[in-house]
Amino acid sequence: MIAGSKLRMTKQRQLILEELRKVTSHPTADDMYQVLRKKMPKISLGTVYRNLEILSDTGIIQKIDVGGTQKRFDADISTHYHIRCTICGRVADVHMEPHMELEAEAQKLTDYEILHHRVEYIGICPECRKKQS
Repeated sequence: MIAGSKLRMTKQRQLILEELRKVTSHPTADDMYQVLRKKMPKISLGTVYRNLEILSDTGIIQKIDVGGTQKRFDADISTHYHIRCTICGRVADVHMEPHMELEAEAQKLTDYEILHHRVEYIGICPECRKKQS
């Protein structure tokens, strides 16, 4: 069992979590499937999708919905920002302190209870810039 939840940690979920924690590339479910099937050949793509969704719904991992592309997943659930390349779709962390005052400002301007915030920067990665030159 996972602390604070009733989610059973199956072999598949444990492997997904272990492999996701090894990378910072923010993989898609398809990317994770390619890695996982080397260690668990009988795992299905559907199982990977379903378990990534379950792990993100329970807050164990983070799902990153980036504009019109496949969902990506991140084992780092702390508040941090991402940057996405508009050409290749690569997603990376932006290593800066989160601006928590954004939540306080949004709270003042709306009737919402602010739970957290996400920031996504959009740009062109160094590899794609080189290809354009």
